[in-house]
Amino acid sequence: MDEKKIRRAASLIIEAIGEDPKREGLKDTPERYARSFHKIFEGYGKDPKDLITTFDGEKFDEMILCRNIEFFSTCEHHLLPFFGKAHVAYIPGDSIIGLSKIPRLVDVFARRLQNQERLTSQIADTLEEILHPKGVAVVISAKHFCISARGVEKKSPIMETSSLRGLFKGDAKTRSEFFQMISR
Repeated sequence: MDEKKIRRAASLIIEAIGEDPKREGLKDTPERYARSFHKIFEGYGKDPKDLITTFDGEKFDEMILCRNIEFFSTCEHHLLPFFGKAHVAYIPGDSIIGLSKIPRLVDVFARRLQNQERLTSQIADTLEEILHPKGVAVVISAKHFCISARGVEKKSPIMETSSLRGLFKGDAKTRSEFFQMISR
């Protein structure tokens, strides 16, 4: 990341809205803003495939679900935050992954400029590519600051997206079990 450009952009924004960038409360804001970008956008510096460790599935063939994974991201259309919960499930083929890897996978993609639809698909695509499972399901529920702070200015809407693959898409009983589990 180019911290110098980020600091300059923050200074320009401060000036553009009519504030004094030398004012006490704002004079160090460009530096703080640049430092915060390292955490907010750390997903760009990580390859999701490097995070995932696989193990022998030991013939386990039932659903593995990690639900209520909190995340935050930044809308690529408005550069405003959106945040919520992801629910990620898969039915193993020959391999399983470490449980902590699912939330890490969500974070890698969430900590980039995003739209929710792509975020949902990227998580599912990566699990499919690495594990070759019998099925993958990803559901994301999120609140978007661009809806509540501008535009329609509504405080309560929650955007829901899903990506269902394999058994989750083709088998109604498996799909139903997944949706029942995440609604508990």
